[in-house]
Amino acid sequence: VCGIVLVCFVAVIVGGVLYKQTRPQSVIVAPTAFAPVIRHPLTGTRIDSVLTELPWVFGVMIENAADAWPLSGVDGAFLVFEAPVEGNIPRFLAFYSEDQTVAKIGPVRSAREYFLDWNAELDGIYAHVGGSPQALERIRKDGVMDLDQFFQSEYFYRNELTRYAPHNVYTTIDDLRSAIEEMYVKYEREVPMYDSWAFTDGVSESDVASIIHLDWSNASGYNVDWIYEPITNTYSRTQGGNTYVANNVVVLETDVDVIVGDDKGRKELVTIGTGTMHLFQNGVETIGVWKKPSTEERLRFFDIEGNEIVMNAGTTWIEVIDSLERLSVSEPTTGPT
Repeated sequence: VCGIVLVCFVAVIVGGVLYKQTRPQSVIVAPTAFAPVIRHPLTGTRIDSVLTELPWVFGVMIENAADAWPLSGVDGAFLVFEAPVEGNIPRFLAFYSEDQTVAKIGPVRSAREYFLDWNAELDGIYAHVGGSPQALERIRKDGVMDLDQFFQSEYFYRNELTRYAPHNVYTTIDDLRSAIEEMYVKYEREVPMYDSWAFTDGVSESDVASIIHLDWSNASGYNVDWIYEPITNTYSRTQGGNTYVANNVVVLETDVDVIVGDDKGRKELVTIGTGTMHLFQNGVETIGVWKKPSTEERLRFFDIEGNEIVMNAGTTWIEVIDSLERLSVSEPTTGPT
């Protein structure tokens, strides 16, 4: 009996040892840092790897007169400035990156001086058809990388079948991209230089389909309604047969005056300095200030505490108006009114 007990005892011990040696062991994995988010410097959208060079930017003057509707390619721009020209009709400066594909952009129209300050902050190749005396002089004086259809028609084309002048000049991203070599030779520019905004992935903070309304002029056809869509967390507007979608909408107030002695009633706008702005993103309105210290520096937006506002990745529209009395919103606001 004792022998049997001894054998059993030994078997238990050996079995325990074997169990300890053969059972699955816990695996401790050291915590690792999350991989950094890499974003496109112009749109803030996520990309797979860091770009070795900044993409070239094209700033294209596009009219928004009713005679030009529907427009082409504005919905493909990553950034659009909308500001008044003579007659209080708004005009667009639409920005495109060389890595985009947009088949038709236009109608392309003439330059105005104040748009050059916004183009300069992105070191943009500036596409237009002629321009005001002030704008053309500024282009020459500042050495703007210039694509004027009057002198460089190979980068543009005319639609003679369904449009009449001056509403029939168009371009494409391929046409604009083909001008980079000329810019390199003429202006000795190898790569563009510009700063980026801070970006994040937007998350809706409201379930209200609110409306941002802008009274552009007495001609109600140019008035704008941006409608917030909570499901997509975007703002959309439909005008003249076109629908535009934005992830950020900024309404910027600045001084707008008619140029003294200008026989066409052309305008001059204050673009450098600071002023009041309302920024809309994620279904929320933030009241703060815009700042642009110099021609080359980026226009940026700050809340009332002085913190720079992080932009949602995607498309941004900046509405430039002479008075915030033109703005009305059908939702509560944040910040002082």
